[in-house]
Amino acid sequence: MVQRPLVPALGLAVVGGVLLTASYEPVALPWLLPLGVACYALATRDLTVRRSGLVGLVFGVVFYFSHISWMKDSIGADAWLALSTVEALFYGLLGLAVPLVRRLPAWPLWLAAAWTTMETVRSGWPFSGMPWGRLAFAAIDTPAAPAVAYVGMTGLSFLLALSGFCLARFAEAALAREQRRVWAAVAVGVLAVLVTPAVLPYDVPETGSTTVAVVQGDVPGPGNDILWDHEQVTRNHVDATVELAADAAAGRVAQPDFVLWPENSTAVDPFEPGRVNAGIQEAVDAAQVPVVVGGIVDGGRRYVLNQGIVWDPQTGPGDRYTKHHPVPYGEYIPFRDIWNPKFGQLALISRDMKSGTRTQPLRIAGVRVGDAICFDVAYDDVMPPQVRDGAELLTVQTSNASFIFTHQIEQQFAITRLRAIEAGRWLAVASTNGQSGVIAPDGSVVASAQPRTTSVLVEKVGLSTALTPAMRLGAWPTRMFTLMTLGALVSGAVAYRRRREFDDPAQQAPEEEPPALSPTPSEAPVV
Repeated sequence: MVQRPLVPALGLAVVGGVLLTASYEPVALPWLLPLGVACYALATRDLTVRRSGLVGLVFGVVFYFSHISWMKDSIGADAWLALSTVEALFYGLLGLAVPLVRRLPAWPLWLAAAWTTMETVRSGWPFSGMPWGRLAFAAIDTPAAPAVAYVGMTGLSFLLALSGFCLARFAEAALAREQRRVWAAVAVGVLAVLVTPAVLPYDVPETGSTTVAVVQGDVPGPGNDILWDHEQVTRNHVDATVELAADAAAGRVAQPDFVLWPENSTAVDPFEPGRVNAGIQEAVDAAQVPVVVGGIVDGGRRYVLNQGIVWDPQTGPGDRYTKHHPVPYGEYIPFRDIWNPKFGQLALISRDMKSGTRTQPLRIAGVRVGDAICFDVAYDDVMPPQVRDGAELLTVQTSNASFIFTHQIEQQFAITRLRAIEAGRWLAVASTNGQSGVIAPDGSVVASAQPRTTSVLVEKVGLSTALTPAMRLGAWPTRMFTLMTLGALVSGAVAYRRRREFDDPAQQAPEEEPPALSPTPSEAPVV
């Protein structure tokens, strides 16, 4: 195999990482996404396994360090460096597989499956992973977004990756002046599959309606520290709910069927007697409808729970949802028994946050509601199982206070809108100080609150029990792409080894003996 110079390949990887970052918020130019993915394929072309892994790693570093740069300014530079490094390594691992996969016919198909599998693995491992940066999350407000109702987040990532790799294959064919029409037709076909749902969106029939009130109470002080005055945070939500009840009684707004508070609307155990508990009861008594409180609940000497609690005016606290994916080194310390840090921000995590396991919807005012807390919305094992289990409406309780001055808020809201399309459900988002809103099943925002304000959104929303194709498929796309990847790696490894043997210089043939000289007269045979 003829080796390409490494420096131009590294430069192309840098360009690809920048283009992919620009596909997401805050730049939000999603048409750059196929170009960024294509650069990955072109940068790793005609390289050995090790060199391809290095180029893939450089692509991952450029992309991920810039994509979650908000973590540096909110959580801390140490957490940003650690998480970005771990996530970038996955793009390097994928790079190791590229020379193997490229030995196969129709390699863009197999490489797209490998990219999708890589996203799946890093979204769940290690320590529950980090889904940020999946290709599907850049698709909101594009003609490709409605496709998520048919194929889910995993399927949409695959189609987007395939479009980029087909573009790369077309570029290679054009440079080599071979099969240009074939690969141009394939690329157009993939794009047609992506945008067809925009013309034929999957409409989920509604079976009823309910009215929800979303309360954004705001965070006092600097606005980026929920603990700066946590009791005032709770009081803000209490006062806003009491005022809502007065407005509803006077007919200025519709009477809600339930009220949604955000995550961390109480930063202490709301069940303990005191001002926080009394404030919640005051709000519930005024509203006379259930209030879904976001609270940190005592889980014993070693643990706390981050929960959404349905607080009924007659029966008190009832159904609860517990956050499935606490943030490692943000809400718990992995392997604390082995390593218990007592420095920096880590010293503030005195107790670990336990993970929830509930997949059944909450029952709120006669409605089955699928809940998620903050980063949970980015994981495939939180909302989709609740929808399949009968959720008629979706809610997200989040506390974006730590990220209020960053672009994390915009990225998370984009993911949330895609979840509404994927499930075919109305979705209500309550945040402490931004970004709260009510989202329709087509991903459009029908109401929103300005960040860093106290706001109440009252909206009539539809209910549904029907399932989109994506919800019916469940985890099958993930399983299929994983099997495709494993098969491609095995087949590619065999082909790669044979090609290496073929490319090795053949052993030099022994020199032929010089032809014998004609016999001299004295050696001539006797006749």
